[in-house]
Order: sequence, then structure tokens, then C-alpha cells
Amino acid sequence: MRFNVPLTGGLIILLSALPSISFADSLNTGNTAWIMTATALVLFMTIPGLSFFYGGIVRSKNVLSILMQCFAITCLVSILWVFYAYSLAFGDGNVWIGDLSKVLMAGVGEDSMSGNIPESVFSMFQLTFAIITPALIVGAFAERMKFSAMLLFSALWLTIVYAPVTHWVWGGGWLQKMGLLDFAGGTVVHITAGVSALVAALILGKRHGFPNTAMPPHNLTITVAGAGMLWVGWFGFNGGSALAANGDAGMAIMVTHISAAAGAMAWMFIEWFKYSKPSVLGIVTGMVAGLGTITPASGFVGPAGALVIGFTAGIVCFGATNYIKRVLHIDDSLDVFPVHGVGGILGTLLAGVFASTQLGVFSGQGFAEGISSMGQQVGVQFVGVMATLVFSAVATYILLKLIDVLIGLRVTKEEEIEGLDIVLHEERGYIL
Repeated sequence: MRFNVPLTGGLIILLSALPSISFADSLNTGNTAWIMTATALVLFMTIPGLSFFYGGIVRSKNVLSILMQCFAITCLVSILWVFYAYSLAFGDGNVWIGDLSKVLMAGVGEDSMSGNIPESVFSMFQLTFAIITPALIVGAFAERMKFSAMLLFSALWLTIVYAPVTHWVWGGGWLQKMGLLDFAGGTVVHITAGVSALVAALILGKRHGFPNTAMPPHNLTITVAGAGMLWVGWFGFNGGSALAANGDAGMAIMVTHISAAAGAMAWMFIEWFKYSKPSVLGIVTGMVAGLGTITPASGFVGPAGALVIGFTAGIVCFGATNYIKRVLHIDDSLDVFPVHGVGGILGTLLAGVFASTQLGVFSGQGFAEGISSMGQQVGVQFVGVMATLVFSAVATYILLKLIDVLIGLRVTKEEEIEGLDIVLHEERGYIL
């Protein structure tokens, strides 16, 4: 008996350790619950968050067209994701594009896993990113693009631009292998959408009357409501990108909030100084700039670094918005490129700086595996920015030119003056 007791205790200890050894990829209910929650938060960012944010900024005769575009993109992208887009983004494939092994979600069942969460949950989480990215571009051609052209463009853009870049960065592609730091979508979401938005604004041309005719937002109340939904939803966007309920997710949420607040305050004070009064539209736009800029860095930087990133975002994106609208007179109607594009570029580059562990209170979580210096990491970040920028611009240009030949991009001048709500949908946002 003297020998059996310790032997039995040893066996119990050994057996208790077996599940963690044999089933390392078994379901983690805590992580699963968090990513399911984050998925709902990110979908909430598009419908109704982005829909309201954009809808309040346009003129009243076009409010329903914006809501319709965001809603239709949500449905369209969801269907294409099931058919083939998930497979192209996250299938094995090669360093450039995924394969077609997961067409119609082949192999994605109740028991299939992605790490320690169900693959169905992972796929749904990534789907919400695929939804909001083309929806962001809507802001560039608001009030003047045909609904049919918008649908065709969104479908082709998801296939040709979004899916490949996602695979490059998150699906085992060449930028991921190189060591690019993009925690939640600086390149995948914000640079692709922002650059494509700028190209779309240039190809479609200005709205009738821009820039000489005043085009003020028709309902800033719903814009502020949408901005609040975006802020809250962004906790799922960045925090969920940890794919676990852990310290990385917690820190990502903290730095996201800090950057949003800093971006909003920076924009507000600059505007206050420059134009004598701080505007509601300005403070919520600064918030979005802070959120977009922290996105790629959110899993790699600390609170002090996030404060710098947020303030920098407010300043730089404010300057870019004014330069594009007031100097270049480019009608990126809802400032997609200067806020999301410039913010995504800035945040991706600054991730390579503030990820360093050698900056004292401004230190982050460290560089990518195999990278030992800030210069090397920033170099990789620059390559990621330029590759995404050039690819998105060229592909978007070709797609829009093709669609213009096939079905035309713009409504007529008369239809634009009347408003897209009546012309395209035979409905009005407000019955007076």
C-alpha cells in the first residue's frame, strides 16, 4: 500500500494532463463565445452603423440609396462568401491566392475547427470584414452611381481585390510570410477600400455642383448615432482579431478606444482653431480616423503608443481631407480615402514603430518573428502598404472601366438632381 498511493496519485496527474496534450485544438468555449460576440459587433458596424453614419451625411434625397447599398452589399457578399470568396481568401492555395477546396463551405461542418474555435465561427467573423470593406467604398461614389453598377462592382471587387489581399496578409500568403504586422485590417480593409474609393471618385467624376454648391449633411443626428455604433462595434473588429478571449484581445480593445478618443479630440481642436468652431461632423470623423489608424497596430502596441497614433491620425487625416476636397477638388463624397486610406497607410507604418519593445512607456509587444530591428519591420510594413495600394488602384481602375463599358457607371444629370431614392428605388426617406 505504501507504494500504491503515490503510484495512483501519479497516474491521476498523468491522466489529467492527457486532454491538453491529445486535444490541443479541441473547442475552447470561452474563445468561441467571444468570437461569436465579436462577429455580431462587426456586422453591427455595417448594418446599421456605417449605414447611419453615411446616410446622415448625404442629402435627404439620397439617404435611402445609401442604406440600400449597405444592406444589399451585406447580402451579396454573404452569398459570394459561401460560394467561393472564403475559399479564395483562406483556402490553402499558394502565396497569392487560396484554392477552391472550400467552395460552398465544403468541409466546414459542426466539428471542423480553426484553431480552438469552430471554423464556422471563424468564417462568419471574417465574413463581417468582407462585408464592411466594399461598403466603405460606397462613400466615395455616393449620390451618383447606378445601383446595378454598384452591385456588379462590389461582387467583382470582392473577388479580384479583397480575397487575394486577405490571403496575402491573413491566409498564409506572401505578406504574412514576410512578417507584415496587420492585426485587424490596415491593409486588408482600410488601404484597399480607401485607395479603391479614390480611384472610383476620379473615374466617376464630381457630383453636379461640386465644389461650388453647398452639400451639407441632411441629418447629423443619425450620423452621430452611426458613429457611436461604429465605435462600439470596433471593439469586436479589433478585439476579435485576437481570435481568443485573452490579454491580446483586452489590450486591443483598450488601445482601440484610446486612439478613437485621441483622433476625435485632435480633429476637433484643429478645426476649432482653424474655423473658430468645433463641428459635430468633425469630431465623429476624427473618431473614425483614430479607429481606422489603430486597426493594423491594435494587437501590437501599448496604450501610450495608441495615444500617439490616435493624435497623429486626427492631425494627418484632417489635413488630407482638406487637401483633397479644397485644393485638389476631388469629390470623394464622404472622405473615404483621406480617412480610411490615409489612416490605414499611417497605422500600418506606425505599427512597425510602436511594436518595438525598446521605447520605454511607448513600447509594444515586439516585432514579427524573425525581425530584429525597427528599420527592418518598417521596411516590411512599407512593402505591404505599397503592394496593397498599387494592386488595389490598378484592379479597381480596370474593373470600373469594364463596368462603364458594359452597363455604365453613373446616373444621368437629371436623375442625380432628382435624387437616387426616387430615381432608383421609387421611395423617399422622409414623407413631408
